[in-house]
Amino acid sequence: MNTENLIVAFVTWFVLCFFVALNGGYLLLNLFSLRALHKRGQEQFLGDLPRAYSGLEPPVSILVPAYNEEATIAASIRSMLQLTYAEFEIVIINDGSKDATLEVLKREFALLPFPEAYRRTIPTKEVRQIYRSTRYPNVRVIDKVNGGKADSLNAGINASRYPLFCGVDADSILQRDSLAKVTEPFLRDPTMVATGGTVRVANGCEVSGGFLTKVGLPRSLLALFQVVEYLRAFLFGRLGWSALNGMLIISGAFGIFRKDAVVLAGGYRPDTIGEDMELVVRMHRTLREKKQPYRIEFVPDPVCWTEAPEDMATLKNQRVRWQRGLAESLNANWGLMFSRNGGVAGWVAFPFMLFFEWLGPVIELGGYIFMVFAFLTGAISWEAFGAFLFVALGLGILLSASGLLLEEMSFHLYPRGKQLLMLGLIVILENFGYRQLNTWWRLVGLWRWLRQKESTWGAMKRKGIGEESPGVPPRAP
Repeated sequence: MNTENLIVAFVTWFVLCFFVALNGGYLLLNLFSLRALHKRGQEQFLGDLPRAYSGLEPPVSILVPAYNEEATIAASIRSMLQLTYAEFEIVIINDGSKDATLEVLKREFALLPFPEAYRRTIPTKEVRQIYRSTRYPNVRVIDKVNGGKADSLNAGINASRYPLFCGVDADSILQRDSLAKVTEPFLRDPTMVATGGTVRVANGCEVSGGFLTKVGLPRSLLALFQVVEYLRAFLFGRLGWSALNGMLIISGAFGIFRKDAVVLAGGYRPDTIGEDMELVVRMHRTLREKKQPYRIEFVPDPVCWTEAPEDMATLKNQRVRWQRGLAESLNANWGLMFSRNGGVAGWVAFPFMLFFEWLGPVIELGGYIFMVFAFLTGAISWEAFGAFLFVALGLGILLSASGLLLEEMSFHLYPRGKQLLMLGLIVILENFGYRQLNTWWRLVGLWRWLRQKESTWGAMKRKGIGEESPGVPPRAP
């Protein structure tokens, strides 16, 4: 065998092993997810009993960063006021909006300046004024100089009164019992420092009064692909890592944190794109360095609904930024990997994210190009190419199908046969073009991170969730 054949054989085996390890790792996470859901199902009958406030529920500060949200901010806050929870406050942080966000809040909630002490536990941009609602005693507004979402959350942490805080996007839709369910782990485990809930795609659903009233599927093919993506990412990605106490991501759209643990870690970093993931990874590193027992848990029941992009440009921009955020989060916390007290987070989750998620797009896209080219030129056999298609596409379809199966077994949010049939079709279709396109966008994000090139969210073209329902006006770009 000459040198060229040896190189082809080596690269072929390397690509095959990479896809087997990638999909095999996720299948293993799927098994942990199944076990966790089975255990949760055994306890679920208690959750079905009528809830009564015991007085033990920990009070929660809901932090709502808002920038140019004049069209939706009032409806969003009103929906949060209807959450079924014993004691909570809502702290809206107006991050130097250039539109009428602050004026809308003043008018809708009868705000008046309130001279309360503001303790700068975490450094932030200047706070101009703090307001309190004269209609709702648990609503306050912080007006500050623009500093970004992370800086706004830090300002909200400084102003919050309660030991737990929940960061919520101003345009998210929470189920009424979401807060009650996502705080349950704090009641049974005193070492709990953070929990995250499931985020689902709201496109195609009906909304009234700020709450989702009917679950539906979007008509857009791009949004349908994202429905399956979210099922896969949350139901066995994060749930699997949570079972091992190695979850490195809590969605910025919906998560609960213990305030003292976040302050100990230094709060959110304003100079990162993926501030939500970076904080969680840093909390792992900080708490393990101090040898402090802790748990970070994913709770699949509480659902936060959000609108997914339906145009290619916005979706690309979103995925490029997600990849840059991942790169920044891992690069800023190398001390966690293989550290003496790193546990599953440092010895398993961090290397997995590094190799398969951060550097994975290079190998994955390169593998596709190499295998197709090698097969067309006769450098590899049909058997080798067939094995590649099985591990790259066949196992990918199996992974997506398992996510849909977990959803159907556990939550049954899509009860209609036509909906399940459509999702089953999308499970297959997404592996032929969409996933490869996503890999390309992730590669672009990695390249931009290496070049330190800025990328912006851009104006998201929104249809508006539940436009036909008068309770919530369409969201502004």
